[in-house]
Amino acid sequence: MAKLILQRLGLGLVTLALVSVLVFAGTELLPGDVAAAILGQNATPESLAALRSELGLDAGPVARYLSWASGFLHGDLGMSLANRQPVADLLWPRFANTMALAAYAAVIAVPLAVGLGIACAAFRGSFFDRAANVVALATVSLPEYFLGLLLILFLSVQWGLFPSLADTWDGMGLGAWLAATTLPMLVLVLVTVAQIMRMTRTTVLAVMDQPYIETAFLKGMRNGRVVLRHAAPNAAAPIINVVAFNITYLIAGVVLVEAIFNYNGLGRFMVDAVSKRDLPMVQSAAMVFAAVYVILNMIADISAIALNPRLRHPRAKEA
Repeated sequence: MAKLILQRLGLGLVTLALVSVLVFAGTELLPGDVAAAILGQNATPESLAALRSELGLDAGPVARYLSWASGFLHGDLGMSLANRQPVADLLWPRFANTMALAAYAAVIAVPLAVGLGIACAAFRGSFFDRAANVVALATVSLPEYFLGLLLILFLSVQWGLFPSLADTWDGMGLGAWLAATTLPMLVLVLVTVAQIMRMTRTTVLAVMDQPYIETAFLKGMRNGRVVLRHAAPNAAAPIINVVAFNITYLIAGVVLVEAIFNYNGLGRFMVDAVSKRDLPMVQSAAMVFAAVYVILNMIADISAIALNPRLRHPRAKEA
């Protein structure tokens, strides 16, 4: 078990190293000149050259990558090119906002989705099962921005239940914060519930085709008890993986949702940084998203290994 965990940790570190190279190379390919964007169109060639030298943009790409990666490893995210403030001071408050929104959505989405998936498996073929699958397919098929606009139209504009923009500020009360972030939370919940529910249903049904489940039915056990006591626990490993994947989406895939509702999170922070050609801010935000993705997937893998003995003993599985 310890060896497998160390292997996952090593693979995660290698993945982050490769991602850092891709992130740096991708930001280097962004069109436009940072110095020209800061100084404006009336800047002289001399002032542009001086600013590039001050910002370190005149160094080679390899030297700039090594300097940036070394600083990132030591917790130094660099200075913002646009406003000359430390990137960490600007990034971490937005990351905390994104984590708060993701936690709000996950607390509702995960239990609801897993419960619906198990219920659909327990009553497969029923009207409830068919209706839940149709609704799930509809929500998965619609893009996040379209779902957001629909919720704004009905829940905000026509019915006036929630504000259309998720404006938050420091010292905001919990009730006001929950009301302001309900619409983006609902968009995230609709998308993730559909995916987790369908995967849970499929996984539980696959387990229910096993011989020991048939034996439980032959003993006279009720359908719901068989699903809850025998099928669901043995389907936990793949369910944990899909839950971890969707929680990762709640954190790293909220760029469109935050932009639609003007939520002051890390996704909108990254979009603003791209528009300003603020490379240290873009690189740091992308690396934080990548680190969250890798960490959550490692936790899911380790949890699946802990729950499934066959993953800890692959030779026994093959035998």
